[in-house]
Amino acid sequence: MSKILMINGSPHEFGCTYTALQEVADTLEKHAVETEILYLGKKPMQGCIACMNCKKTGLCTFKDHVNEISSCLDDYSGIIVGSPVYYGGPTGQLCSFLDRLFFSSGNKMAGKLAAAVVSCRRGGATSTFDRLNKYFTMCNMYIVGSQYWNQVHGIKPDDVRKDIEGMQTMRTLGLNMAWMLKNINTGMQQCIESIDYEKTVYTNFIRN
Repeated sequence: MSKILMINGSPHEFGCTYTALQEVADTLEKHAVETEILYLGKKPMQGCIACMNCKKTGLCTFKDHVNEISSCLDDYSGIIVGSPVYYGGPTGQLCSFLDRLFFSSGNKMAGKLAAAVVSCRRGGATSTFDRLNKYFTMCNMYIVGSQYWNQVHGIKPDDVRKDIEGMQTMRTLGLNMAWMLKNINTGMQQCIESIDYEKTVYTNFIRN
């Protein structure tokens, strides 16, 4: 059975971001896709300090949610990341978490499905959406689309539930992700080989 990890990057455990994620989760569950919502909590989240220790050990040097998720990434077929808008971007806590998770475990992300979900009062949703999607595009993940950008509007969960288009967008996202998972699983059953990537080449823009 496929399983999707949903990350709630809001400080409010059952707020607007959760309401949007839960709508996606309900749709996925209806199509036999298991979901798990990870709430990051309200405590400070350590940012990446570029110590490079993870490149030696495979784990982040800081012991928290990052390593807990990294150790079980193989159990998930995809990731959905949700955040409210803070000054036109995701929450700092979520960015710190994702910076460390993707830097230490980016090699485990390839081939998984991915999507971002954003909650806002009025504006800043698309820039936040763009920032979150950048994590996925750098790690050979397959971004799942919907009928519109994955955003909902409101100050309270009840407001979000009244955002008819936004909630439909969440359900459509769930439908698309479930359909893609079925196709991937069918391909695996037919022994379709996974992609054999070239070794990554890193360059910079300074030349001698």
